[in-house]
Amino acid sequence: MHASSPSRRAVLAGTAAVAALTTVPLLPGRAHAAVPAAGGAYRWRNVVQGGTGFITGVLFHPAVRGLAYARTDIGGAYRWDNRTARWIPLVDHIGWDDWNLLGVEAMAVDPAHPNRVYLALGTYAQPWAGNGAVLRSEDRGATWKRTDLTVKLGANEDGRGCGERLLVDPRDSDTLWLGTRHDGLLRSTDRGATWKAVSFPAAPSATGQGVTLLVAAGRAVYAGWGDSDGTSANLYRTTDGITWEAVPGQPTGTAAKVPIRAAYDRHTRELYVTYADAPGPNGQSDGSVHKLRTGSGKWTEVTPVKPGGTTSDGGRDAFGYGGVAVDARRPGTLVVSTNNRWAEIDTVFRSTDGGRTWTSLKDTAVLDVSETPYLKWGGDEPKFGWWIQALALDPYDSKHVVYGTGATLYGTRDLTHWAPQIRGLEEASIRQLVSPPTGEAHLLSGSGDIGVMYHERLTASPSRGMASNPVFGTSTGLSLAAAKPSYVVRAGWGDHGNGAWSTDGGKTWAPFKAQPSMAKSAPGPIATNADGSVLLWSFGTSNPGFRSVDNGTTWSEVSSFPKGAVPVADPVDPRRFYAFDTTTGTLFASTDGGATFTARTGGLNSGDTEFQLVAAPGRSGDLWLSLKWNGLYRSTDGGATFTKVAGCRASYTLGFGKAAEGASYPAIYMVGSTESITAVYRSDDEAKTWVRVNDDRHQWGWIGATITGDPRVYGRVYIATNGRGVQYGEPA
Repeated sequence: MHASSPSRRAVLAGTAAVAALTTVPLLPGRAHAAVPAAGGAYRWRNVVQGGTGFITGVLFHPAVRGLAYARTDIGGAYRWDNRTARWIPLVDHIGWDDWNLLGVEAMAVDPAHPNRVYLALGTYAQPWAGNGAVLRSEDRGATWKRTDLTVKLGANEDGRGCGERLLVDPRDSDTLWLGTRHDGLLRSTDRGATWKAVSFPAAPSATGQGVTLLVAAGRAVYAGWGDSDGTSANLYRTTDGITWEAVPGQPTGTAAKVPIRAAYDRHTRELYVTYADAPGPNGQSDGSVHKLRTGSGKWTEVTPVKPGGTTSDGGRDAFGYGGVAVDARRPGTLVVSTNNRWAEIDTVFRSTDGGRTWTSLKDTAVLDVSETPYLKWGGDEPKFGWWIQALALDPYDSKHVVYGTGATLYGTRDLTHWAPQIRGLEEASIRQLVSPPTGEAHLLSGSGDIGVMYHERLTASPSRGMASNPVFGTSTGLSLAAAKPSYVVRAGWGDHGNGAWSTDGGKTWAPFKAQPSMAKSAPGPIATNADGSVLLWSFGTSNPGFRSVDNGTTWSEVSSFPKGAVPVADPVDPRRFYAFDTTTGTLFASTDGGATFTARTGGLNSGDTEFQLVAAPGRSGDLWLSLKWNGLYRSTDGGATFTKVAGCRASYTLGFGKAAEGASYPAIYMVGSTESITAVYRSDDEAKTWVRVNDDRHQWGWIGATITGDPRVYGRVYIATNGRGVQYGEPA
């Protein structure tokens, strides 16, 4: 459920643009110069949420029972460990500077060499994003070698559920094909070490989809093309690995405009292709399924249900088709999925006669989400799914089907009973973290798409699921009253209110009885003061802040609050709030419970919108300001003056945890750099010295949103990642 960015218009010089390449040997851990963790090793694990992100592809290896891989749009790739029934993350070594590589555009396995696996990485194809890369492994992803591309890939853009766009050639395991969005088709003849553009008969257009899929059918390779207008060809093939031609007789029209996925039945020599009028996962309203008898060239439409009918509430049943997978053991048996079918809910159709007749598996499905209760979405019953473009059928078990959604991976072993098969795969984009000093839960988290969770255990998905009353999509604010930690407030995007408060530490919630008019269209960060008697809510750079002294029953405008600032409460004095104005680089403070704000210190970092202001627990007026590559600043007088902290080259986010034994000041945790590498650091002496606590195998791309220590457990730190959920570390 991650938002897409607009596609970038392709710029090609003929058909052969692209690919001066840099080959970089890469073990899990390479990012900058290798810097070992200091101060003792840490053990890193995910706080278990249970998925929560978009599964964009699943591949079973055709020759090894129990071997499978999964990809996500922003959260890396995984290998299924059949022994432990868990997914193993494969690219956590990707570091800060390579954050754009945590999105996986495509993956490929080699049928003849089970230990080989390939990944095409690149989250965004926009001008501001870095180029893509290809990782190749000879040991199922335990170690990697990397080739940097000169083209961009788009794992979190429209069309990210298409594919796979990466393929090992069926004639030669040394040859690989890579379809790009804006730069045509690339080929490697040395197992992914180097790549060159090849001649391809179609040229990219403004839609920027390019090659949407690559699939082997016997010794031929087929390529889907996403930039067709609905009348021109959108499916091509090569039988010699050199020349490509449009497949004769292929379907045209709106319902067959974009080829989404394809699967080949080697028994019947038939290629099945799903189509939609848009690449998805959003925006599809028409689609179809067709099969090609590759020997004779005969096409047959086998669409289970044509879009356009009437829904149960009288609307139009608009959707496209997404995934397709064939049974490796039973000729003519296959599954396909609908996609973007919101009114009647998406389903998986199954056929045992080559598509002549179909059964909707949703109609008899029994869903068990007891392991991941958030999938009930605040209601009583879970939905079968949405954004179903990843669909796979176990080549060794005809009744083992899995499909991805915007939040999980469902699986069945009997075609009736379904449950998430998601253990180990955590893909949330985390926005807020709070670790309470007392109570049952050691952690509250706020994320993009999945709202707020109350983690009574770190090793299991929260039993209460998402915070409800109301349910939020993306969380925008989360704050705890320091002197009254049972009182918590939250804000976020929702259809039934945008703010709520809790008096039991976040177990249960009550919505604000009222909210400012701009809360629905621009909900922002929120803070409560030390004793929970005052709330401050910010609504973006176009709106003033608002204040409530009655748990959100009424709100009053605070005209002196800097527009767009993040309110920060003093942890001791309930009369004090702070806010940093990024447009002027000025620290503002309030001494009357947030009713008025005045400027304290200016010129700190004018014009840079990325910063973090935090208050040290148990101390009044002790403020720390992270200003990215401008370093770390501290004030001990409530913001009247700030001093730059020596020995800190860059600071992106900062938090506090329980003090070390014998220390009087809380442990400080920081994502930043003391010399050359951006990493996770801890200081036990008020930032005089730092030790690195993560290592080169645990970097998780961009981790600059928020960090906090645990006030009850020394050494434990929680890190918000942009795609790998909440990571927590403890001294080993």
